[in-house]
Amino acid sequence: MSAQNCYHCGLAIDENEEIHFDEKLFCCNGCKTVYEIFSSHDLTSYYDFAKSPGATPQDIQGKYDFLENEAIRSKILEFQEGNTAIVSLNIPHIHCSSCIWILENLSRIQPGINISQVNFPEKKVRITYDSDQVSLKTIVYTLSSIGYEPYISLENYETGKNNVDRSLTYKLGVAFFCFGNIMLLSFPEYFEIKEFWLDNYKPFFRGLIFILALPSFLYSASGYYISAYKSIKSRMLNIDIPIALGIIIMFVRSTYDIVMNYGSGFFDSMAGLVFFMLLGKMFQIKTYSFLSFERDFKSYFPIAVTRINPDSSEENLPIYDVEKGNRLLIRNQELIPVDGILISESAEIDYSFVTGEAVPITKKSGDKIFAGGKQIGKVVEMEVLHSVSQSYLTQLWSNEIFQKNVDQKHKTITDTISRYFTPILLLIAFAGFGYWIFFDANTAFNVFTAVLIVACPCALALTAPFTFGNILRILGKQKLYLKNALVIEQLAKVNTIVFDKTGTITTNKKSNITYEGTVISDEDFILIKNTLRASNHPLSRMLYDFLPETKKIKIDDFEEITGKGILAFAENASIKIGSGKFVESPVLDSSEIERTSLHIKINDVYYGKFLFENQYREGLEKLFATLSKDYQIKVLSGDNDGERGNLENILPKGTELIFNQKPEQKLDFIKKLQQNGQNVMMVGDGLNDAGALAQSNVGISISENVNVFSPACDAILDASEFSRLNYFLKLSHKAILIIKMSFALSLLYNVIGLAFAVTGNLLPLVAAIIMPLSTITIVSFVTFMSNYFSKRKL
Repeated sequence: MSAQNCYHCGLAIDENEEIHFDEKLFCCNGCKTVYEIFSSHDLTSYYDFAKSPGATPQDIQGKYDFLENEAIRSKILEFQEGNTAIVSLNIPHIHCSSCIWILENLSRIQPGINISQVNFPEKKVRITYDSDQVSLKTIVYTLSSIGYEPYISLENYETGKNNVDRSLTYKLGVAFFCFGNIMLLSFPEYFEIKEFWLDNYKPFFRGLIFILALPSFLYSASGYYISAYKSIKSRMLNIDIPIALGIIIMFVRSTYDIVMNYGSGFFDSMAGLVFFMLLGKMFQIKTYSFLSFERDFKSYFPIAVTRINPDSSEENLPIYDVEKGNRLLIRNQELIPVDGILISESAEIDYSFVTGEAVPITKKSGDKIFAGGKQIGKVVEMEVLHSVSQSYLTQLWSNEIFQKNVDQKHKTITDTISRYFTPILLLIAFAGFGYWIFFDANTAFNVFTAVLIVACPCALALTAPFTFGNILRILGKQKLYLKNALVIEQLAKVNTIVFDKTGTITTNKKSNITYEGTVISDEDFILIKNTLRASNHPLSRMLYDFLPETKKIKIDDFEEITGKGILAFAENASIKIGSGKFVESPVLDSSEIERTSLHIKINDVYYGKFLFENQYREGLEKLFATLSKDYQIKVLSGDNDGERGNLENILPKGTELIFNQKPEQKLDFIKKLQQNGQNVMMVGDGLNDAGALAQSNVGISISENVNVFSPACDAILDASEFSRLNYFLKLSHKAILIIKMSFALSLLYNVIGLAFAVTGNLLPLVAAIIMPLSTITIVSFVTFMSNYFSKRKL
């Protein structure tokens, strides 16, 4: 019988492990329990929105006990008055319409919840509940029980509410209101309709148009005036100068026309220009606001820990209240929040978050343990040496050399064009005015106005924002999330790519396991598999998943010696699995130290060893072969050089491999490359790469879950799309090509328009009508071309 999929989560299940319930198949009791919860509350419509939409719930017993602490809870809540409380929780698993539907029907599962609203883009649910009927802890456990465990970190505890700048939204709204109403009121003027009431009330309507134009001119466009003023003050001519000048000229000329009864002016074109410019800016901002790129250690730390008091009682304590000398209890998979001394006999600490080393480090009683490590295995106790703010992890992250320094001297392609466009445009406008003033003052003023209006670089200025905005949107859909549009230009300039090894070109989700030694019989495989089943060590779990399925047998005696291995007794046989020294391997050379392995001994007979090698990401060899044609490739690693041979076989010849690199050394390596004139892109994954990511021209963080981890970087790439890195780089080059093509198109339009304007053959009214048409043409062109290139195999 072939494997089938779980009705709830969709994972494949073997016939030996499948659970039957209500004529449906489930992979585990967790999924079955969630289905039962939904069934008992008449919520099975959840499965109608999407096929297998759920996630398997995890065991979180005791994980959220800190929510019973009033001081912590009050920091997390958005509102609390009487028995009414409101909380917003981050739910990383929200991914489809079923998720939204079930989370907005929480009140039917948990009494006491009044309203629950989902913010899908931010993956948050806002819950209003009755604190007399249900506690926040109960709500969190309810969410976890149905597969939607919230992500609560120290960042939630410290920051509270964020002040959101909505000024651009308000300006855009005002500009749209003014633009729409002015267009409506100006409509009869275009056709010069002769009608008694229109003629009699024309001054009134023109006055109303003037009043409606004021908010757009004074408020919505204010940012361009400020930018132009700062540009002139710093003696650098940017694109905002002719834009601001064009807006002012249109307003002044339109006011003059109304006062002198020459016409209704160009207020509609002015308001339209302001609206489209702001729309382009908003489009760009909204595209990359999905993720936060400036996260720090507070995003990953728990907000409370368990302190052991002198009377042996336990209490949940906010992290910022932890003091030197406190005794803390660290459970399995918990992050160590402070530096301290291990009190327990031994502990397995995974420091890959900080150092990049994939294999856990064994610590003994009295050893110093640093913040940022993850405790693996049994519960341990530690004594605090430093508070959170003084810990090694905080100092590492807060080090100013690890902060991203934006190159203020970097000029965008728009700035480069405007450097020449702006003075040339002003020269043409004043030259035209100077020529015609000797023949006809009215024509001279018309020429001056028409030149500034027809050549107003709105299309030029919109080209980059709309192109980059569209590329940002396309890349986001393909799981590369850029911090801002500037990153696209920087990507196009890259000539050297530096990769971290552990967690970047390798994946931590699986390992390549090989066996060296005597052939193992089926009976012995059963003994090994069942012995590993009782262990929680990462290597044991990897090997257990790697070995084929066997029948289950009872283990009569089991002992796991931390840092050494497993000693077990079953079926009248003794089994030892662990390090070569632990099982007393007859052959143990110096190279053994550099290789991760598990040795096997059954009934005092040594069989051999399982070797664990890093599993490289799918498509790595092909990707590097393609990249090496256009870029210099280098690999940095915090690990030892045990993998050098494998990497040399996979990577192109000449690829530089550097091992045993500390975070500071990685940063210095990037600096040296830049000092040699190279534009460097760093691709990493952990805090140990944060300095290099910040120093590089472009820093890309590889993440297995983009909603949970991202060090300070320029872009976040979903690990599943790693093999398409070359495509993303080529698309950035195409984006620059599109901008140059649209610039050429815009300049061609300007040349033709200016030729008519300076000869006095283009009235300001006609120029004002043509201007928005050019804008629409440019926006349509860049949208079509960016979509076209994104669908091609670059």
